Parts: sequence; C-alpha cells; structure tokens
Amino acid sequence: MTLSSRALLALAALTFTATAHAQSAKLGAIEVSDAWSRETPPTAAVGGGFMVLKNSGKTDDALVAIKADVSKTVELHTHLMEGGVARMRAVPKIPVPAGGSTELKPGSFHVMFIDLKAPLKAGTKIPATLVFEKAGEVKVDFVVEAFGARRTAPAHKH
Repeated sequence: MTLSSRALLALAALTFTATAHAQSAKLGAIEVSDAWSRETPPTAAVGGGFMVLKNSGKTDDALVAIKADVSKTVELHTHLMEGGVARMRAVPKIPVPAGGSTELKPGSFHVMFIDLKAPLKAGTKIPATLVFEKAGEVKVDFVVEAFGARRTAPAHKH
C-alpha cells in the first residue's frame, strides 16, 4: 500500500468515526446536528439533551416539543439567573432564527427528560421526534456520552 493510499484510508476512517458520533437530520430548511445526552447515575430521575439547530430558510421557526419514550415527560428548558442563582425553567419553545442557528447546550437552552424510565447509559441512543412550529416533525437519535461529558461544540470539530 502506498503512502497516499494509507493516508486516504486513514482519512476515510476518521471521517466515518466522526459521522458515526454526530447525529443529524434535515427537515426542509431545518438541520439538526450533534444530538447528544449524558449518562446518568442509576438513581437519577432526569437527563438532559443537547443539539444544534440550524435554519437555512428565510422564515423564523421554533422547536416547540420533543417526543421520546425514555421518560414520562420531555420538556424544553433554559437557564435563568435569579438573585445570583442559576435556575432551570421550562419554555414553550426554542427559537431558530431564519439564516441562523441555536445551540442547545449545558447552561443554556436544553431538553429535559423527566422521570426517566431507566438510567441513560453511555454508548446507547435515545430515539426522539422533534416538533417544529413551521417545519413539522423530524426523528433524531441522541447519542448518550459518558458521565460528566461537557462537550459544547459538535463532535466532528474535535
């Protein structure tokens, strides 16, 4: 095998690895990428979900709901500072501006899986359906990463 053949093979392997970890879906002008969650301790009642929402269209849209069987309830949340204390609050929707993007990440907008039916385990996936105000519904899998994961940028950029 020549050096260039080995280099191409290595590049292909890296590309496959990055693609395998980055969960994405497209629905019209809306692109969902890098859907992930964190492993939870055995007794945890809640888990979080994170992703990047990009809107290449000319009309604002919003994520208005998420359906998932991993928990009894799924809510959209944000963090607010109240009296110097960070608190999570449910929100009715998460805006995705026309020609822009919104990142759901720790300490910002995020998904809350409430009353988990079982602990979230690293290496598994959470199948979910995202519901957008205008674009409609799209299925995506949240990849569950190891406990303590603090990623804030898409996996393919690491």
